[in-house]
Amino acid sequence: MKIFDAHFHIIDKRFPLVPNNGFIPEEFNVSSYLKELKDFKLVGGAVVSGSFQAFDQSYLQDALKILGSNFVGVTQIPADTSEKDILALNAIGIKAVRFNIKRGGSATLKDLVYFSQKVFSLCGWHTEIYIDSKELFSIQQQILQIPKCSIDHLGLSKEGIPVLKKLIEKGVFVKATGFGRLDFDPIPVMQEFISINPNSLMFGTDLPSTRAPKPFTLNDIKIIVDAFEKKVWKNIFYRNAEKFYNLKN
Repeated sequence: MKIFDAHFHIIDKRFPLVPNNGFIPEEFNVSSYLKELKDFKLVGGAVVSGSFQAFDQSYLQDALKILGSNFVGVTQIPADTSEKDILALNAIGIKAVRFNIKRGGSATLKDLVYFSQKVFSLCGWHTEIYIDSKELFSIQQQILQIPKCSIDHLGLSKEGIPVLKKLIEKGVFVKATGFGRLDFDPIPVMQEFISINPNSLMFGTDLPSTRAPKPFTLNDIKIIVDAFEKKVWKNIFYRNAEKFYNLKN
């Protein structure tokens, strides 16, 4: 089975790690990651910076070099990062800026619109937001000013699903990741999202599932295969993400 893993983390202790609320994750390097998915045809993926990596880019540059050209980086950088530095990051395969509202370690909401528009205008980056969807109501107008945006982990909370559905109607993408973090059954919600926009969902393993109450298992893949027609789960597992990241296999 083909998978474009639209959301996973690499934790390599050769590079800086910053405690987040006292938390430092266990190592999960590129070799560990590839071993976990050895039984799948991994056609690419997005390496996502976590709160515990803050603004470090060294681990990300190393991981992308090893993983290859169909892997991209989703990084955290300060809002005052220069155009020169953003272009240099783009050249090594970084294609998005992440606002980690849930955990911190990133630029803040006050810079959301300005910085999102800047990186998109400069090199086509999208903005990825890690936020509890029940907080989306107060910032939905700002999100609609972002040229290209994705929301992590199906929004995390059942309470925010109505707002997230409105955002999907307006072209926001959602990462179907981190099922063990949710307070709802992911499949019915994914079916609702697909009914609004069949191209809106992108699957990710969320490996190594740091701080998730229930870590990723192969059952997260099985329940999608069981719930959707083949043409739909192919979109979820790799086609939507390949289009979103302008990649082709």
